[in-house]
Amino acid sequence: MNENIGYIFITIGILFDLFGCIGLVRLPDVYNRLQAAAKCVTLGTCGTLFGFFVISGFTAAGMKALLALAFVLITAPAGAQALSRAAYLSGVRSWKKAGYEDSKEERELRETA
Repeated sequence: MNENIGYIFITIGILFDLFGCIGLVRLPDVYNRLQAAAKCVTLGTCGTLFGFFVISGFTAAGMKALLALAFVLITAPAGAQALSRAAYLSGVRSWKKAGYEDSKEERELRETA
């Protein structure tokens, strides 16, 4: 029973990873691509690691999978946020059809950084 549940988590994780990779190729600008990387790939990797933990149980390999899961949950979203902030402050524009315009405060923030 545990193996079946683990395989379900691994399958869902692989699907999230696949959708994240497709998003990295298909989305138009750096901000949308970072969103795909941060959300889909984080959930996919965590799903795969959790599925492995369910299959292996509280063994050394299972505990390493839980440790890696916690590390991915902490670092991947923080890294994507730092990259998107650096892209914004360096002047990378968003996709023209997104309909997003900088406010006066955001332009001043970009100029002072």
